[in-house]
Amino acid sequence: MKEIALGILASLFFAVTFILNHAMEMQGGSWLWSASLRYFFMLPFLLIIVFYRKGFSQLSGEIKAQPIAWLLWSFVGFVLFYAPLTYAAAFGPGWLVSGTWQFTIVAGVLLAPLFVSVIAGKTVRQKIPFISLLISCVILVGILLIQIPHAQSVSFRSLMLGILPVIVAAFAYPLGNRKMMEVCGGRIDTFQRVLGMTIASLPAWIIMAIYALLTVGLPSASQMFQSLLVGISSGVIATVLFFIATDRVRDHQGKLAAVEATQSTEILFVIMGEVLLLGIAFPSPIALAGLGVIIVGMLLHSYYTMIIGKKNAVQQNTTS
Repeated sequence: MKEIALGILASLFFAVTFILNHAMEMQGGSWLWSASLRYFFMLPFLLIIVFYRKGFSQLSGEIKAQPIAWLLWSFVGFVLFYAPLTYAAAFGPGWLVSGTWQFTIVAGVLLAPLFVSVIAGKTVRQKIPFISLLISCVILVGILLIQIPHAQSVSFRSLMLGILPVIVAAFAYPLGNRKMMEVCGGRIDTFQRVLGMTIASLPAWIIMAIYALLTVGLPSASQMFQSLLVGISSGVIATVLFFIATDRVRDHQGKLAAVEATQSTEILFVIMGEVLLLGIAFPSPIALAGLGVIIVGMLLHSYYTMIIGKKNAVQQNTTS
């Protein structure tokens, strides 16, 4: 339950991304700057935290030991995650992007066969936790209900450009996160891992920033400030909270799916934020029903996680 609470809290801070990215696009800011500036602003905060905790030398050793793995999975987990999200914000409102992003709940469950566990000295490929998948699909139904009233007012082109990139991001984020947990093997903490992934993804962000400079010029002061807020709220606070939660349950696919499912609450925070800050219309009755379905799905995930935890505790006591 603590991990699910951390996931929901992370979703609150993640919601800032969708609200401010939409606001920056409404003000004419380039998605290239929105994407790259977030990670540029994250870097100094993470460096201060890791240096203060005296963990940089250990992190440096981990990166030097497996540089290709760090570069690859940081690119997948950060670049292929955030660049498509900011690109999609140029073609769709925050509710569309954040709503489609919830596909990551199902994507995370479907990724299970890509990972293996060592049990009694034998390598066993992990299986899709079907109960978690069914519960995640309940949440997905709620997301679709939220989308229905809004989708009718958006053109097909905007719908596709606002959806397809986000589907790429929905698979990339949990894949990159899980693969990096596998690479690190619990040897470094969450702050070190987020910093390491930020450093390893910097070449891509620098190239993106240079391209933005040559094509659209420098970002505005407003975009820089809003990107700073995104970097602190979503890039540092939310990412660290979410990674802590997933680190704690990394060896159990069902619990991991439950933590990843907490991201569905982002759309609740995004809707509230856009209504209050950007003047977006309040959700229709169908959308409110969708919110109810999401809450039911979250409660089911929490209950299932609690049952699994008690079952594992009983088995361990019996074994010992």
